[in-house]
Amino acid sequence: MSAEAKLLVVDDEFNILELLATSLRFAGFEVVTAGNGREAIEKAENEQPDLIVLDVMMPGMDGFEVTRRLRDAGRTYPVLFLTAKDATEDKVAGLGAGGDDYVTKPFSLDEVIARIRAILRRSRNAQEEDDAILRVDDLSLNIDTHEVFLGDEEIDLSPPSSTCCTT
Repeated sequence: MSAEAKLLVVDDEFNILELLATSLRFAGFEVVTAGNGREAIEKAENEQPDLIVLDVMMPGMDGFEVTRRLRDAGRTYPVLFLTAKDATEDKVAGLGAGGDDYVTKPFSLDEVIARIRAILRRSRNAQEEDDAILRVDDLSLNIDTHEVFLGDEEIDLSPPSSTCCTT
């Protein structure tokens, strides 16, 4: 049986890291772990996870900085922050740093698993939609809807021209 998805779980607290990893494996995920921010970036590059579960408060490099560095490098892995920082400004900062969701400790494992699955579902749907779009410079063609755009402007194709999209 193959894993539902590959997750990178990052936390500097070993007990939480092991609890999460074991629970997520039991739920059907492949799990790779990291104990700090630098290791998280390295493992993200090497392992290409489908999603990262990331603690915020870690020594050396916090989870927000890890996410910013991954985003700056063009990495679009979905990120679920799992942290004790529960103030509204922390949640806003996490989502602003590139996080896709934010769960505070203490947490329910069932909720975390449900949120992971929801993020993965949205991520996969977005990827499928993106796969239907062919791009060349500023020109894009949606092969499902037969819409053509130059930048943000839709190009209205005449019936004979639109046959190029269907053949």
